[in-house]
Amino acid sequence: MKFLIAIGSKEYSGPTLELGMRVAKAFNAAVDIVYVGDKISAFSTSEVILAQENLENWELDRQGVDVLQWAFEYLVENKYIHSESDGGEFNTDKLVQTDDDRCEVHLEGRMTQEVGLILRNGDIIQQLRDEVKRSNIDVTIIGASKKRRMIHDLIQYIDSSIFVVKNYDRDRDYKLLLAVNDAPNTKKALKYGVRVAEAFELDVNAITISDSKEFRSDYRNASKWADKFLRRAGVDHSVNLVHGKFISLMNETAGDDHIIVMGNSTKSPLTKFFTGSKPLTVCEECNCPALIVK
Repeated sequence: MKFLIAIGSKEYSGPTLELGMRVAKAFNAAVDIVYVGDKISAFSTSEVILAQENLENWELDRQGVDVLQWAFEYLVENKYIHSESDGGEFNTDKLVQTDDDRCEVHLEGRMTQEVGLILRNGDIIQQLRDEVKRSNIDVTIIGASKKRRMIHDLIQYIDSSIFVVKNYDRDRDYKLLLAVNDAPNTKKALKYGVRVAEAFELDVNAITISDSKEFRSDYRNASKWADKFLRRAGVDHSVNLVHGKFISLMNETAGDDHIIVMGNSTKSPLTKFFTGSKPLTVCEECNCPALIVK
């Protein structure tokens, strides 16, 4: 598997990087950590082309280099990478220019597979979308932007599972809230949820919500399958059938001390653009980390 962790600043991206690397470790995944800066001007682009493979020769201070250096230091401190060959320092001359708006360096992982540090420039949605496609990313991990539309667009347009790291506190005791129904992505979400629960030693609450007074047989069967799967995985869990509205019940149950895992909606992209989807709305409105599995 391969994960992409999008970071924005040293001040606010700490929880995103920490939770992202811990989850990547649980999946033994390869990881790319990407910073997307403003689009480079035509003048700056010409400077970049002249210094195709050596960032230290650029006659400009490229936005985001300091953030990648901070990420590198975090990886070294927490023993996610081997750094002996670099003396534990971020060696910028190893950043290789791959496109006008992209450069990268790859590092040897210790607790995960290979770790890449990537600088991109341009529109954040387009750049992340391109990176996901280019590197065949399975899960994209992002921080909770103050711009609500940003989360909406990232979930809508990025072709990978999306983990939104919202209000994460490493000192809080979390549980995992798993949405279970008859949707095609539910079984995949269950498998992801088990890996996260095992990594963080979380109790799992598998909840099936019906907005009618009766539970359809396919909902009951999905709940039974989830119970069986979680028992076989050896995860402490409860299974609940609840009547009510999906969005409000998920957010009320989750509060600020759960990690939510849901399968992505099966609505068409056009329908979701105009009407949204229940998992997307939960992710936008919740007060805790949430993973939408595609």
